[in-house]
Amino acid sequence: MIKALRTSALAAALIAATSLNAAAEVVYHRGNTADPETLDQHKTSTTYEANILRDLYEGLVAYSAQGKIIPGVAESWNVSEDGKVYTFKLREDAKWSNGDPVVAGDFVYSLRRILMPETGAKYAGVLYPIQNAEAINQGKLGTEELGVKAADDRTLEITLHSPTPYFLDLLGHQTGLPVHPATVEAHGSDFVKPENIVTNGPFVLKSFVPNDTIVAQKNEHYHDAENVKIDKVIFYPTEDRGAALRRFQAGELHTNNDAPVEQVPFMRENLGNQFRVAPYLGTYYYAFNHESDAVGDADVRQALSMVIDREFLADEIWGSTMVPAYSFVPEGIGNYGDPAYADWMDMDLIDREDKAIEILESKGYSESNPLQIEIRYNTSENHKNTAVAVADMWKPLGVEVTLLNTDTKTHYAHLRDRGDFDIARAGWIGDYSDPQNFLFLVESYNSGFNYARYNKPDYDALMQKAAQTVDLEERAVVLKEAETMFMRDLPFLPLMYYGSLSLVSDKVSGFEDNLMNIHPSRWVSIAE
Repeated sequence: MIKALRTSALAAALIAATSLNAAAEVVYHRGNTADPETLDQHKTSTTYEANILRDLYEGLVAYSAQGKIIPGVAESWNVSEDGKVYTFKLREDAKWSNGDPVVAGDFVYSLRRILMPETGAKYAGVLYPIQNAEAINQGKLGTEELGVKAADDRTLEITLHSPTPYFLDLLGHQTGLPVHPATVEAHGSDFVKPENIVTNGPFVLKSFVPNDTIVAQKNEHYHDAENVKIDKVIFYPTEDRGAALRRFQAGELHTNNDAPVEQVPFMRENLGNQFRVAPYLGTYYYAFNHESDAVGDADVRQALSMVIDREFLADEIWGSTMVPAYSFVPEGIGNYGDPAYADWMDMDLIDREDKAIEILESKGYSESNPLQIEIRYNTSENHKNTAVAVADMWKPLGVEVTLLNTDTKTHYAHLRDRGDFDIARAGWIGDYSDPQNFLFLVESYNSGFNYARYNKPDYDALMQKAAQTVDLEERAVVLKEAETMFMRDLPFLPLMYYGSLSLVSDKVSGFEDNLMNIHPSRWVSIAE
């Protein structure tokens, strides 16, 4: 204990010393949920890796402080009338941290590298809209067949196999970040080491001590360096949310990208606006197995959905860190208007309960013949509490519920392997801000995520139509029709939209709450 106190005191003293020297160097102490497994943008798969990589690299597009897609290395672009060819014009002042110019060929090299099977990219599928990308990734074609070419050093042309209106959003993903070809060729997988790495973003890696710190220094070659207010970012792995909260209170962290849910009341009372909860691009839901005798009827599924008090779940079970959901697509998503809400959303809960009882009685269910349902969920106290609360809400309908809990790995393996179940908990965090990234989950041929085993040709046809519609407004109408069908058939029962939890010091500016929960250090400034 004495050693821990001394260590904490030393850390606080070092940060205090840094603050005194703020005129010479502004240091951003940034908590980041976990240590990265890799800093190779082509092998990354997590948001906490993305937080670091977006500081080190810049893609063709980048993110604003508000989480919106903005020009990055590409200062402008245009799209062909058929929506298949994107032509990017690269900025003249884009440079790597060693002073090399960033050229179109760097992106050709990078996109080919991530799709090479031997790279082992976990998220290569994000780039499958590019012509021949999937076949290359599966080893069926060579990388020279990829629909990407450099017309000259400042002009990059990307051809898609079909119109993909959200393609720019895909390029904002960390898989769209470039590597420095010469460095990769010289050092292989060791190109990520601080002594080798060459980056093109606002910061460049200076040190990486596993389970301790990652230090990134301002990149003076960055095209917007004069507007970057931070001289050094120090990332700290903060998997222990409780410990991160204590460090934040001690002034050792300026921000942390999560907070302990069990301490929400304490944080609300003691931290004020320094504790933030914001809507996040994700939905917490229950999957209905459409092959189950218990919930195979759409009217039964609607009745079960109608009586759930989502406000209670969000506020009482999840401490107001979730938002009640009456649609599957989260509110505020890009390339869309209002989502397709449940048509009974504005009914009083008591009236909804009466209607639900009426529906179940019409199906032959009663006290003497109760509807019997099993809810599966993965290990978590809040998942358990949610299931218990939902079961209690179904009691007035005469529904008898049993609960089955397994660890997360077993739970999702059971769903993917088409194991038997009635209702199962799941959740989805969007990879990009577009309704397609949610609605595609229940296309009949999406065996990996269609836990409901939903098989509706009309739904598939709408999704295919949307995929071929270039005009975003027309496409939004088609997707809204698909979601309306979704909300009628209920393959998934939306319960809550996820919320992002952040700790943000009063000294910090430029850390803007947004649906993507993306906060590039480029926009942050710190007042001492």
